[in-house]
Amino acid sequence: MQIIHTVEALRDVLQTKSNIGFVPTMGNLHAGHMHLVQIAQQHASFVVVSIFVNPLQFGAHEDLANYPRTLVADCEKLEQMDVDILFAPTVNALYPNYDGVELNQSMTVEPSPIAQILCGASRPGHFMGVATIVLKLFNIVQPSFAVFGQKDFQQLFIIQDMVRQFNLPITIMAGETVRESNGLAMSSRNGYLSDAEKPQAVQLVNALQSVVTFIHQGRQDYATLESDVQQQLTQLGWQVDYVSIRSAHTMMPATHLDEQLVVLGAAKLGNTRLIDNIQFCAKPLK
Repeated sequence: MQIIHTVEALRDVLQTKSNIGFVPTMGNLHAGHMHLVQIAQQHASFVVVSIFVNPLQFGAHEDLANYPRTLVADCEKLEQMDVDILFAPTVNALYPNYDGVELNQSMTVEPSPIAQILCGASRPGHFMGVATIVLKLFNIVQPSFAVFGQKDFQQLFIIQDMVRQFNLPITIMAGETVRESNGLAMSSRNGYLSDAEKPQAVQLVNALQSVVTFIHQGRQDYATLESDVQQQLTQLGWQVDYVSIRSAHTMMPATHLDEQLVVLGAAKLGNTRLIDNIQFCAKPLK
């Protein structure tokens, strides 16, 4: 595996490559990331993985400084996967106007209004930062396709929309959420959980699964169902941001006319904010 830190060096290597698969990450890699790499390898002739903790998508009071950075361990995992290139740029490489304190990125990507709801409502500017860095990376790597995880459903939706609206010649592929044996979605943020909190963390996906079960049983009072599940999580000690039932196609609030749904949840357990979602058909398969 070749490790590259500069845009110029990466472009020099990639100019002779074709059918490039790309997996952008923020590092602290786990089995969920490896699943995305496997998908890329199944479809690509050449695979690039990036590791970059993007300052632009972190708010003023978020955990940028404490975000886990495990480059040595990450390199070992990617070596074992026979990844062709790891692109691990510096902040200066991706933000040319960075002065050591401010990014000075005056040109940004403003996503669609979907970026203002759910996680976007509680993390203002987050998806602007995500869309901007992903567009930068797409421009540098120029992949045939890129792979993103479905755990970050809203992020995946916004990136798909950006690619479509900007006419980018890139296919976005989605990797299913990889879970621990108890059902907890794998996430870099799981490392923030205390030993006591780790077994409790599965309560979030269990709550979302209860929504799916109720809808399969015929409930269509979605707003009441959302409120009930939020209250249940609150009683279990969670600080709930949202539980929301949406159309999987539009991300708009679901109605009884929508068949393909997604129930999304975000909540804090202690000091750790976790997200999860379940995609499902409103009518259970017989």
